[in-house]
Amino acid sequence: MKKKRVLFVIDSLDCAGAEKSLISLLSAFDYEIYSVDLRLFAHGHILEELVPNEVNILKPLEYTEFSKMSLKKACIYSIRKFNVKSLLSRFTYSLKIRVRKYNHSQKARIFWENISKVIEEDSTNYDIAISYAQGIPTFYVAEKIKATKKFAWVNVSNRLDEVEKEFHQRYYDQFDKIVAVSESTKEIFIETFNQYTAITKVIYDINNADSIMKMSGVGKSYNDNFKGIRILTIGRLDQNKGYDIALAACKMLKESGVKFRWYSLGKGILKEEIEEQIRTAGLTEDFILLGVEANPYPFIKDSDIYVQTSRHEGFGLAIAEARMLNIPVVTTSFDAVYNQMVNKKNGLVVDMNAEAVCEGIVTLINDLELRSEIKEYLKKEKKGNVEELEKIYQLIND
Repeated sequence: MKKKRVLFVIDSLDCAGAEKSLISLLSAFDYEIYSVDLRLFAHGHILEELVPNEVNILKPLEYTEFSKMSLKKACIYSIRKFNVKSLLSRFTYSLKIRVRKYNHSQKARIFWENISKVIEEDSTNYDIAISYAQGIPTFYVAEKIKATKKFAWVNVSNRLDEVEKEFHQRYYDQFDKIVAVSESTKEIFIETFNQYTAITKVIYDINNADSIMKMSGVGKSYNDNFKGIRILTIGRLDQNKGYDIALAACKMLKESGVKFRWYSLGKGILKEEIEEQIRTAGLTEDFILLGVEANPYPFIKDSDIYVQTSRHEGFGLAIAEARMLNIPVVTTSFDAVYNQMVNKKNGLVVDMNAEAVCEGIVTLINDLELRSEIKEYLKKEKKGNVEELEKIYQLIND
C-alpha cells in the first residue's frame, strides 16, 4: 500500500506548547500508513532530539541559512551569488521591525511581506500539508506548498485588527480545513473569520499521559535542596504569559512570611527585563529562572503547586501536564481555562491579577484538606487524550 505523504510545518521546535504538542502527535503517528516530512524555519532547538526517527526533518531553506549569517558574510555571499534580493529583503525586514514594537502576528506579516519573495517553493507534491502554527507556517503552506489538501492549526487565541485580518484571510482562503485547539480558540477565531465557520473544527493538543509519566521519572530536576513549598510556572518569557503578575504575586507571598521558592521554565524576549525586575523587587532567592529543559516533567512532578499567570492561551498545555502528574494548579481565568479546569476540584481559577494569584497560592498552602481533595480528584481524572489522534486521521482520510 502506498503511504500518504504528509508535511508538517512549524516555526521551530523550541520548548513551548505547540511544539510539545507536535512532538506528542508525531510520537504517536502511524508510520506504516503515513510518510512524514517536517519543515522548520529555525533549526537546532531543544525538542528536535525528541522527533521520532521515522520523521524526515527537511534541510533548512536557503533563506533560513542566509538569515543566520553575519551581516558581513551575508553581503559577501550575496555579491558572490549575484543575488542581492535576499540581502535587500533582510535589510528591509530588519529596519521595519526596529521602528516600533510589534506583536507576534504583526511581525509574522511584516516578515512574509518582505521575505516571501526570496523563499523558494517546495516542488514536492504532498497528499496533506499542515501548518501547525499561525503566522509564517500558515503563509508558507498556503503559498509555497503543493498539496491535495491543506489544513491550518490555530493554537493561539488572537483577536486581529483589520490590517492583520485582511492579510491573514488571503492565506486562510487556501486551506481546506482549519483546526482550533480548544472550543474558546475556535470561538475567538470565528469572531474574526466567520466565513470559515463551516470548515473549522476542534482537535485538542495531543497529551500522552503514559509518556509524560515515564519521562517524569528520568532526567534532572531541582538540585538546590530547598525544603519549603516549590511553585512552578512554565511559559515563554513574554507579555502574554503574565510574568509581571507572577512577580507581583511572588513579592506579596514573600511579605506574608511563606517559605517557598517559585521557579520558571522558559525563555523569551523579556528575559533581561524580568531578571531586572527580580533584582529590583529583591526576589533573587525567591523567583528562579531555570531556562528551558527538553524534559520538564521531573520539575513538574517535584513541585507542590503549578501556577499559570497567562493572559491568553489557546489551550494551556502545561496545565494539562501538571494535572496528569497530579499537581494542584492555580491559574488565571484566561479564555480557554475552563476547557480543562474545574474550579476547586482540580485546582483554583482566579482573577487575572497578582492579589488573586497570591491568595490562591496561600489557600492551597494553608488549606491542607483542600489540597488533599484536589490531589485525590486529580488522581481520578481522565489522563491524556490520545484519542484526539483519531480525529486527525479522520481529517486526513476524509
